[in-house]
Amino acid sequence: MLGTLVNVGAIVLGTAVGLLLRKGLPQRMQEALMAGVGLCTLLIGMKGALGTESEMLVILSVVLGAVVGALLKIEERLDRLGKRLEKRFAGEDNGTFGKGFVTASLMFCVGAMAIVGSMDAGLRGDHSTLFAKAVLDGVISIVFASTLGAGVMLSAASVLVYQGSITLLSTLVAPLLTARVITEMSAVGGVLIIGVGLNMIRKDHLPVGNVLPAVFAPLLLTMWM
Repeated sequence: MLGTLVNVGAIVLGTAVGLLLRKGLPQRMQEALMAGVGLCTLLIGMKGALGTESEMLVILSVVLGAVVGALLKIEERLDRLGKRLEKRFAGEDNGTFGKGFVTASLMFCVGAMAIVGSMDAGLRGDHSTLFAKAVLDGVISIVFASTLGAGVMLSAASVLVYQGSITLLSTLVAPLLTARVITEMSAVGGVLIIGVGLNMIRKDHLPVGNVLPAVFAPLLLTMWM
């Protein structure tokens, strides 16, 4: 768990730095940064999505995930959670708390480094991948917090649960998380990150939260296909 704990600490620290920077930025600068970060998020999502070996598997995963997520009302639940927590943070405005939480959680959890690094930590006690990821996530959290606010810090809990679970259950999940599955999970995650990037630069809102189950669909679909 050491690698995951270091990763969580880097996100918390990076968010704190980003919030300090945000306080000194004028509104027009925050808007410009939001647009720039949104465009970069699109690039990261496209890079991940294009890594797929089966476009059909990605499409089926997204469709399946969207159906499950809509039935579970994940987007609605995330919005309610964000609004409740947002009331506890003075100065948080424009409803960015929930957006920061979802955006950062996706960015930090859906990549191959999160899965491979967590399995390396659990199976071999090798935390090097997660240490490298911690540095990257710390930098990204500074940028995200400076534009999206305190909600980014809550993504540390997502990382703790997600990576921690893979690390603790690595001996059980290793046979399931093959190289093919990891590739397709990263590709589906890339599609979701594209949606998040669009939400950052558009006024219209895509219910990306309802598609979150799609990230895990390749586990089932790869075996079935």
